[in-house]
Amino acid sequence: MLSRFSTLDRSGQIISLTETAKTALVSYGFVNAEVTCINYLTNATFSVKTICGKKYALRININSVRSPENILAEIEWVQFLQLVPNIRVPSPIMNLSGGFVTSVVNYDTRVRLNCVLYSWLDGQEIQSNPSTDELYTTGQALAHMHKNTQQFKLSEVANLPTYSDLLWGKEDFLFGSKSILSKRDKRILDKASDEIIKVIRKFFDGSHCHVIHADIHGGNLIAHNGEVYIIDFDNCGFGVAVQDIAVALHYLETSEQRAVLLAGYESVLALPAYTERDMQALLLQYRFIQLNYYFRIHNDAHRALLPEYLENTLKIVSSFMTDVRG
Repeated sequence: MLSRFSTLDRSGQIISLTETAKTALVSYGFVNAEVTCINYLTNATFSVKTICGKKYALRININSVRSPENILAEIEWVQFLQLVPNIRVPSPIMNLSGGFVTSVVNYDTRVRLNCVLYSWLDGQEIQSNPSTDELYTTGQALAHMHKNTQQFKLSEVANLPTYSDLLWGKEDFLFGSKSILSKRDKRILDKASDEIIKVIRKFFDGSHCHVIHADIHGGNLIAHNGEVYIIDFDNCGFGVAVQDIAVALHYLETSEQRAVLLAGYESVLALPAYTERDMQALLLQYRFIQLNYYFRIHNDAHRALLPEYLENTLKIVSSFMTDVRG
């Protein structure tokens, strides 16, 4: 049976989650705070202004499949990155019980939702039109992250997934029993997935595996006073550096933008060795991950993108496989 939450429209869901946010904030000692939804896609993010004027950002994991142990690992990594020069990240906020993950029942979904609170960052999201300086700085930050994270270790009570499979551990809506793809489309994607998996295995066999952000794009970058802050670590997991780079390149529209980001990276750390073909495979893999997400998610805004995204993915797969065959 569908939960009441799934029958609500977008505004109704935001109202429901706003009440959950207010309940969660009590665990931090914040009552009668001003709570405003600023993002509702995979998760719901709220700006929080307390009665004494301090601001925070609260994230409620509504569509995320992250476990409390995964979120704790995220917190540990962010705390580690706070100590690394040249990386700007928000600060995780501890609740009154001494923890960083707050679990609250949302009565419309009938389940407990995990919440995390971060310090508020002033500035603007870079979105899809970054400046050259912002791109270069982002590349540098990504390289500093990769360079230093090799020394990071999780505590015994935290864990993260390893991104060595095609869909990064997510439930399979492309090839599994829940797929609604046509037999033709599934067959086309399946052939490409075999080639992608070969590339993934090559990198995991020959590269150092460490925690990666796995979601670097303009919506997760905030520019302020010449600095670039990295936010939203909800997708982090164990992977290889080239996967993080591929995700960042996926969201850039021009070859000039990509070149600037890579130049910033190389000013700090040598790029991992990869061929153009390797990068094409990893970029296509990320499209598969996004396509699978659009089938999985119960968000109208994202589901509306599905038909066009599928059509474009099939075109890219056709070109990719033509290159394979020569």
